[in-house]
This record gives sequence, C-alpha cells and structure tokens, in this order.
Amino acid sequence: MKISPNLTDRAILTELGRRLAAIRIARNITQAALAEQAGVSKRTVERLESGAVAIQLSGLIRVCRVLGLMEGFDVLVPDEATSPMAQLKSQRRQRQRATSMKPAPRKAAQPWTWGDPE
Repeated sequence: MKISPNLTDRAILTELGRRLAAIRIARNITQAALAEQAGVSKRTVERLESGAVAIQLSGLIRVCRVLGLMEGFDVLVPDEATSPMAQLKSQRRQRQRATSMKPAPRKAAQPWTWGDPE
C-alpha cells in the first residue's frame, strides 16, 4: 500500500507497522531480539508492528536505528531547502565588469515666465 495524505492516521500507522515487521522478518530478527537491541520493551515492538497509537516516537527511532532505516527520516522530515535565489546571493561572486559613473545631477531649472527677460 502506498502511503498518501488521504489515508487516515490509523491506516498510516498500520502500514508503517506492517513494513517494519516485514523488514524485521526479512532480516531474521525476533521481536524480543529487536527490542533488546533497540533498548525498548518487546511490547513496544509489538505495538509498533500492530500500528498501535500509544507508542513514543523515541521507540520508533530506536527500532529504525537497529533495522538500519535512519536515512528514511531525512526523507520524512527534510531539511529546509534554501531557494535558488538565496543560494546565488550567498555565493557573493566577484564582480566581472565595472559600471559607468552616474551622470552629475542637473542644476535646478529656473521657473518659466512669459516674455523676454529684461
């Protein structure tokens, strides 16, 4: 099953638990051995695999660490990416060309009046 935003929380937890159990079994690790290596109780592993809501995030992290799944957290919660414009501004490239001097400001014009000056 693909995890998507339109699934319920319970469905997502159940799918994550199913995946963790499948990985554990594929690596031939018992629930008790995984719990011992992760430093959590066997009941915590059982709850994770059943999709139970009453688990702590630290238990999930410990189990994922033992199963070698820590890289997935980078995808789960990615680091804030900087925009391409911010990256360009941060590079502070050296100037390649000189700019021309700005023209001197013009003198203020005399107010216009009718007739010839006398």
